[in-house]
Amino acid sequence: MHAKVGDRLHVHAKVVGQADRMGQILEVHGSAGEPPYLVRFEDGHTCLVFPGPDAVVEHPTAARSR
Repeated sequence: MHAKVGDRLHVHAKVVGQADRMGQILEVHGSAGEPPYLVRFEDGHTCLVFPGPDAVVEHPTAARSR
């Protein structure tokens, strides 16, 4: 998983009926874009995230080209 500042982190829900979480990556603490990431989620909560297999990095340029 590789990200840069400004990318979005999409964490898929683990339980049926639970909402996915989306947030903007504010800082990348790993080398070469690797985790951990400082993320501000849509609810305003900011935390350091070590994404698991349920998370996907969405690059803004990829979203625009669709």
